[in-house]
Amino acid sequence: MPVPDFSRIKSALASLAVAQPRVFGADSHAFCVNPTLSEADVIAFEQEHRVTLPDDFRQFLTSVGNGGAGPFYGVFRLGEMDDGFGYRRWQEGDGVVGNLSQPFPFQEEWNDLSTMPPKELLEEDPSEYDRQTEIFEKVYWDASLVNGTFPICHEGCALRVLLVVSGAAAGYLWEDRRSEYGGLEPLRLTDGSFATFAGWFEEWLESSLGAPAVESSRS
Repeated sequence: MPVPDFSRIKSALASLAVAQPRVFGADSHAFCVNPTLSEADVIAFEQEHRVTLPDDFRQFLTSVGNGGAGPFYGVFRLGEMDDGFGYRRWQEGDGVVGNLSQPFPFQEEWNDLSTMPPKELLEEDPSEYDRQTEIFEKVYWDASLVNGTFPICHEGCALRVLLVVSGAAAGYLWEDRRSEYGGLEPLRLTDGSFATFAGWFEEWLESSLGAPAVESSRS
């Protein structure tokens, strides 16, 4: 994988912070990044979770910033995720995050809706519909399905971008679309290739640089 030009990324973000173009989600971060993490901070995270972060993401944290500007509503701080209109620390096994050191189980998209109860059952037998729905949701949102990943961004409506850190897909991004029953699927760039963190971020950066500027308000 090519090494990102982090100095160019920082320069581009600085230009965007001045221009403030019309880009979805930019109101939440204004193209600004949080202070960088130290190498010791990153090592502590890796040791705690028994993983090695992909080089491009690791260098982003230590050279550009610990989250902030990025696609959709921006990149999370390391170890954080969306929580309503704010953020919270995630914990392994909390349902959104599984066991980071265990391999991510998928290499192709997954969306098993086979045990979802039919809508007709809701009218025929509401209590049975609720019982089957509870069983389905427990399986569909099982934390083991996202072992080896953690969220780095959200698209709104609990749709999240995951970074894979363990298993055959390590280093690539996946989308968790289970909130709309869309399952889990690899995130792809516009050329159809599988997205790494750097590829995904740089593609957003290029798109943002070409976006129209916001008109200044006039009194």
